[in-house]
Amino acid sequence: MADDAEGRGPGAEGRLPGIVEPRDAYDPTGAATVGSLLSELTGLLAEAEIERAGDEARDIVAALVDQPRFWPALNRTVMLDEAVCRQARRAAERRTTGAPFAYCVGRAAFRHLTLDVDERVLIPRQETEQLVELVLAGAAAGGIAVDIGTGSGAIAFALASEGRFDRVIATDVSLDALAVARRNLVMLAPALRAPVELRHGAALAPVREVRASVVVSNPPLIAHEEAAALPRTVRDWEPALALFSADGGMAATHAIVRAAASILDAGGLLALEVDHRRASLVAELAATDGRYERVSVQLDLAGRERFVLARRA
Repeated sequence: MADDAEGRGPGAEGRLPGIVEPRDAYDPTGAATVGSLLSELTGLLAEAEIERAGDEARDIVAALVDQPRFWPALNRTVMLDEAVCRQARRAAERRTTGAPFAYCVGRAAFRHLTLDVDERVLIPRQETEQLVELVLAGAAAGGIAVDIGTGSGAIAFALASEGRFDRVIATDVSLDALAVARRNLVMLAPALRAPVELRHGAALAPVREVRASVVVSNPPLIAHEEAAALPRTVRDWEPALALFSADGGMAATHAIVRAAASILDAGGLLALEVDHRRASLVAELAATDGRYERVSVQLDLAGRERFVLARRA
């Protein structure tokens, strides 16, 4: 949940989502005040030995009413309706099983957007926000941006809302992932400056006829033999199809590098998020392809080699 003071704000009738106005409080069946719900959730999480149980409870409530993290602490007497309380209790119960927070509340922040997410898609990460920043800084105005392996649609929708593209095409091999992206497309449509098209298929197969100014991807990049080293919240919950790739984690990336050159305009940008242990291999792959120039490796905020950029020669 974003830390700024902006939420989705009141609905058409001036209400915040999930909040019972005082005139409706005569029928509080299943409802609760923010304060009492926080106490209940904190107790449930603490009993399961969840660290910082109070903070977790606060963040669950804030996420479900689409408000900043400090909102619950300042609004403890506000009455929340039955549906929100039920969602909050269910989210806390899922947290006690080890489920990632974003899956428990069903949403995740990405740049200035809030996305619906579940176990069918990866949880958007800060590194991928930086990948979007690199694309926005390096892309020329206009043209088509192609996002390969879109998952929830995070990259595609960020580019469509912040960029200057004529169109954004987002692809994924997973129909389940595209169902989540389609839901987000409907929800975020008012915020998009460019149309977004969702296509099904592997790698660049769905966009062979496209001429693109940008190809961007956060592809599966973990080797199957590296699974045991992943945190349980990743290994046991996030979709394997979006995590793992054959050939030592390089197969999906190799396919994108090889195929992207055929659809990129001259001077067009290829932007990839990569495993920091294999960034030099990906850069070498692009540099020796013969169709790219100005290949570079960029660091993430932790100083790791995380992104590979290249231009179509």
